[in-house]
Amino acid sequence: MSAVRLTAVSATLLLLIALVAAVHVVQGTAAVGPAELWGWLTGSTDGQAAAVVVESRLPRLAAGVVVGLSLGVAGAVMQSVARNVLASPDTLAVNSGAFLAVTVGATVGLPSALGGDLVLAFVGGLLAALLVFALAGTEYGTVRLVLAGTVISMGLASISTMLIILNPIEGVGLQAWEAGTLTQNGLSTVRLMTPLVAVVLALVLLHARRLDLMALGDDEARSLGVPVRRTQLTVLLLAVLLSAVAVTLVGPIGFVGLVAPALVRLGTSRVAGLHRHRALVPLSGLTGVLVVLGADVAVRAVMGSQRAVQVPTGVATTLLGAAVLLGFALRLRASRLDEGGNALDVRGLGVRRPLLLVGALVVMLAVVAGASMLVGDRMFLVGDLINWLAGRGGPVTSSVMDARAPRVLAAALAGVALAVSGAIIQGVTRNPLADPTLLGVSGGASVGAVLVVTAAPAASYWAISGASAVGAVVAATLVFGLAARSGFATDRLVLLGVGVAYGAIALVTVLIVATDPFNASKALTWLSGSTYGRAYEHLVPLVVACAVLLPVCVAGARRLDLLSVDEDTPRVLGVDPARSRLLLLGCGTLLAAAAVSVIGVVGFVGLVAPHAARALVGRRHRLVLPVAALLGAVLLSLSDLLGRTVIAPTQLSASLLTAAIGTPYFLYLLHRSRRSG
Repeated sequence: MSAVRLTAVSATLLLLIALVAAVHVVQGTAAVGPAELWGWLTGSTDGQAAAVVVESRLPRLAAGVVVGLSLGVAGAVMQSVARNVLASPDTLAVNSGAFLAVTVGATVGLPSALGGDLVLAFVGGLLAALLVFALAGTEYGTVRLVLAGTVISMGLASISTMLIILNPIEGVGLQAWEAGTLTQNGLSTVRLMTPLVAVVLALVLLHARRLDLMALGDDEARSLGVPVRRTQLTVLLLAVLLSAVAVTLVGPIGFVGLVAPALVRLGTSRVAGLHRHRALVPLSGLTGVLVVLGADVAVRAVMGSQRAVQVPTGVATTLLGAAVLLGFALRLRASRLDEGGNALDVRGLGVRRPLLLVGALVVMLAVVAGASMLVGDRMFLVGDLINWLAGRGGPVTSSVMDARAPRVLAAALAGVALAVSGAIIQGVTRNPLADPTLLGVSGGASVGAVLVVTAAPAASYWAISGASAVGAVVAATLVFGLAARSGFATDRLVLLGVGVAYGAIALVTVLIVATDPFNASKALTWLSGSTYGRAYEHLVPLVVACAVLLPVCVAGARRLDLLSVDEDTPRVLGVDPARSRLLLLGCGTLLAAAAVSVIGVVGFVGLVAPHAARALVGRRHRLVLPVAALLGAVLLSLSDLLGRTVIAPTQLSASLLTAAIGTPYFLYLLHRSRRSG
């Protein structure tokens, strides 16, 4: 009976793939419909229609089949190795590592020396996966794996972007390819990869029996003669190789390796034998093919054939993956990283003289701000700055410093807003790893702002700020509202936040592609997380937000102290937890939205600054908030300064520098929580 059902499932998948493939082939900018397709198949069509099908449509279709099969099988294997339903080439940072390696090869000329992009992609993906496993470990649950993979992916992506900026000629095309596109130049690459995929799939199926036994547990598998570690390493290498094939062909198409096996596993309770890897692995591959081709068909159906040429297929698969993450977040049993105690409880009282520390940070911020005014494509002396402040600067000095001053002020104020936002979100949720970017708040703000930038280019910064605030509030309501049902448990909060963040990235990509090139360039410049081109009028919404919301946050420091302990302590002391949480989260959300509306999405400031502040002054928020604000201002100002000066006249966005600083620190926090656990 199980064989009959498995056969029926396989036949259904093959039929659906055939139908979607037929639709896929007749979609495009040239007029090649079902009649022309049938004529080509029977050999009776004209040469031009045949050329369109063979030279353009079939390579794209073949690439979708190979990539979908590769990612579906890779995801199923990675989930089995990690014993984690959310393991995939994306959450294990394999795609990001592979893309970084290929980017390095393209920018410094390594492919010819090391045997091609496939070798580079394989090595990069493998190293990234090993790093994620080293930090997460398969025994530490879903949240740690997703956190480690997401943050490592962000760090690797920032390095890739930096290399592309530094090498614009060698990196031509890499940025568009980064989102994953099925566009091919003929069938030559697909022909080269297809035999390799077939061989790797056969090797994976040879290990199907061992994978079945390993699902019982390591000890049980060893007692049955399975070499557990060797098998895990072997199948992981095979899965990474399949992911490398996909990245080499079309770039890192997101979340196919998560969605396809997840859909297949949903049927294990209804189809006997589907949980066995000899069925699970190939059916996950077929489902991956259906997901990739279906996503490509959906993009061209919604966007139109002409406009869809510029829309990466990975956008649709990322939206689907974000929905799957949200679904798993609501279904998984809630737990915390810090079950053994409050992870926000920093041991020790911090420095003995906190006011002296605040004074030192103020001086440090003044030094960084002063250096930002003096250093750049044109250098000045301290005397020039003093004369400018006194109104005695010359025409050249005044012109340059008048342009730099708003950028310096924007970086400082945005750093303050993001740091205080992160401190509030961490305190209210009692989550040491919360951050406006990781939890989707900044992503929601970016969707609202980009929507206005692309739809109404002449809109004022007040309109952009208002739309950014609306987007942030919608994202925060979704994430925090659903997470509140489980007491802000870490796994649910993180999965909801990451899902919303990925969904926001995909929506922003669609908005940018759907607009004209001028608006797209404007949105991309803003999204890069930079102070470039900022003037005083652009800062008004951020100044107003800081002036209004920061005093409210400081006044709520005692409530924040109580909320960061547990649910009962505030009630005992006469504080309404629900009302206080709503007020504080609202302030944190609006501060993040104001920062995003002015300088774009900048990550890790809201994570690093509050943690560093607690390490310096303890956990009382009357000290944490001002110290975190100053640290955030210093961090973002310094990042902006380095981005403008290190490779001048070329500029790196501040977000790239904060990612370079924040990623190692976040991984240290993750490692420390694992060790303490």
